[in-house]
Amino acid sequence: MRLMTSREIRQKFLSFQVKKRHAIIPSASLIPVNDPTVLFTTAGMHPLVPFLLGEIHPSGKRLASVQKCVRTNDIEEVGDPTHHTFFEMLGNWSLGDYFKKEAIEMSWEFLTSPDWLNLDKSRLAVSVFMGDENAPFDEEAFNLWRKMGIPETKIAKLPKEKNWWGPAGETGPCGPDTEMFYWVGDPNEIPESFNDDNNLWVEIWNDVFMEYNKKAEGRYELLEQKNVDTGMGLERILAVVNGLSDNYKTELFLPIIGKIEELSGKKYGESEKITRCMRIIADHLKAAAFIMGDDADVSPSNVGRGYIVRRLIRRAIRYGRQIGITETGWTKSVVPAIQEIYDGIYPELQGNGEFISSELVKEEERFMKTLENGMKEFSRLAENGVVSGHDAFNLYQSYGLPKEDIKELSAERGIEFDESSFDEEFKRHQEFSRTASAGMFKGGLADASEKTTKLHTAAHLTLAALRKVLGDHVSQKGSNITTERLRFDFSHPVKMTPEEIKKTENMVNDWISSGADVSVEEMDISEAKNAGATGVFGDRYGEKVKVYSIGEHGEISKEICGGPHVSNIGTLGRFKIIKEESASAGIRRIKAVLE
Repeated sequence: MRLMTSREIRQKFLSFQVKKRHAIIPSASLIPVNDPTVLFTTAGMHPLVPFLLGEIHPSGKRLASVQKCVRTNDIEEVGDPTHHTFFEMLGNWSLGDYFKKEAIEMSWEFLTSPDWLNLDKSRLAVSVFMGDENAPFDEEAFNLWRKMGIPETKIAKLPKEKNWWGPAGETGPCGPDTEMFYWVGDPNEIPESFNDDNNLWVEIWNDVFMEYNKKAEGRYELLEQKNVDTGMGLERILAVVNGLSDNYKTELFLPIIGKIEELSGKKYGESEKITRCMRIIADHLKAAAFIMGDDADVSPSNVGRGYIVRRLIRRAIRYGRQIGITETGWTKSVVPAIQEIYDGIYPELQGNGEFISSELVKEEERFMKTLENGMKEFSRLAENGVVSGHDAFNLYQSYGLPKEDIKELSAERGIEFDESSFDEEFKRHQEFSRTASAGMFKGGLADASEKTTKLHTAAHLTLAALRKVLGDHVSQKGSNITTERLRFDFSHPVKMTPEEIKKTENMVNDWISSGADVSVEEMDISEAKNAGATGVFGDRYGEKVKVYSIGEHGEISKEICGGPHVSNIGTLGRFKIIKEESASAGIRRIKAVLE
């Protein structure tokens, strides 16, 4: 059987979508803009939220893309054959156009037709929403799959926690989904019925039907604009198409695994521990490289995105030590393998290669120093003849010493290590981290309220004022908008002076007092740039973009954006900067409110 490459699958998917009259839009940045719910772009729908809520997309009602994504809520699960921190999502959307029937038929055709992926129909199973007190059983999806030829025994009716998407925050668009699974076990042992708890059934595609809007009081009402949002992980489908049950044996990982084998002197697959370690190293260094290579100047730090990058790099180093990789600066040597895999697909990896490599080396040096201090702390604790679970967890969390190292060191010295107590501490920490992360970033994605609309418009004024006060080198590096305040990140090498802060604030308020109108125009992206529109994130919308102008002919601001905006800035109120601080190296952050 001829193997299908990742490039072929990307191209097949996009060609199929074009045939189905979808406009192809490019991958958005991994760093979301005007999205307070997540640190990273976790799905193809994130850049499209304004359009899912009713904004008119310049490219029409049918869209498709290959979106680079990072998900960090289950980092500890990486190490099995199918989980990843960085992945590519193949997705298509209907913005109030087709719905369940067409979406399911398209999914079935792409997966099973000899013209496309030609998967074995007998190895496919699906799940649908079983219904609850808020929404009924998805009988339409169930019947559509039966019509496609899926037997009832392979259509699982599952509850909301498994077959429902959203809302992204407390309120907003949501709805049932239907998920597609493929049997990756022995083709002669395909079960007669589908059980999603069997990990030999691998989820490969998900069609979400956004037909409800969850209200603040918890009530669900039907949406006027019903949308379809689908997502298929490239890494998983590449493995499935090529008859592999391990994503890490595909071309998207093999060059990295090969380099890790060379560095460690070990072979992938020679033991369960070595295999798991190599998967984690390959995944984490790839994810860190993509985040740092995404033109947003994210580097390892103790907060936000920088903390995630630091955590990924340090976990990779720790697992490298477990398989014998101890030479200084080794993480840098993996970068060329990552670049090779995505050559011509994501040019930012090449363009920012020097930055990625230098940050990896610096973080390795910092971590080695931390580990050295951890060893000293272990020696101090070992004097008592026992290492408690609490002390061991502190060594892990504060100094980066893995449990395996603590266990081995304790055995070497003949002292007791309370492993079960450590495991309890670790589990509590995992639960707390997930809860805290969910609480910190929930809420604003689906919120197109009057307050957030005003603050979003104020972000345009903020950028325009900063460019006048500080210089044209200033560009937006991200923003986070809630109903209470605006957080705006921008490129600038030094702390703003009190005079600069006051001047920026006054300029924005003078513009608000002018009562200027906000207008919008659709144009080609080249036209927008020639017209002087700012917006480094404009490419996410494809060839056609929306340009929002504030003031006559855009003399105040002219920016590529997806909305939403007020129609006249005189309605914004008084703009006040409440804080200016560092976000990361070369990036400053303003927090502001409208009073």
